[in-house]
Amino acid sequence: QIQLVESGGGLVQPGGSLTLTCTASGSVSTIYSLAWYRQAPGKERELVAVISIGNTTKYEDSVKGRFTISRDNAKNMVSLQMNSLKPEDTAVYYCNAAIWSEGTWIDYWGLGTQVTVSS
Repeated sequence: QIQLVESGGGLVQPGGSLTLTCTASGSVSTIYSLAWYRQAPGKERELVAVISIGNTTKYEDSVKGRFTISRDNAKNMVSLQMNSLKPEDTAVYYCNAAIWSEGTWIDYWGLGTQVTVSS
C-alpha cells in the first residue's frame, strides 16, 4: 500500500507560479513512476507530467516549457513547478504513483489539491 499527500495548491493570478508537492509513504520502494494528473470541472482527468524511476520525464503538450516535474527519492517526494500559469490550468491536481506487481500496473492516488488561476 502507498499513501500520497499533496500540498501547495491555491489561488494565483495569470502568469504566476505555484509549486505542488506530493509525499509518499508506505511501500515506496515499489514505486516505478510518479505523476501529476489534473481534472477540470466537466472534463476528464488528464496526465500533466510523469517521471519514471530512471528520471525520464514526459509532459502534456500544453504545459511543456512551463511546468517541471522532479522527484526526491530520499524524501519520497515528487514536485511540480508550475510557471506562467494560465486560467486553463485551473483544476484539481492529483498525485499518482504507479507500481508493477504480479504482472499488472497498480495506481495509487492522492486526494487532490485545487489550483485556481484567476485575476
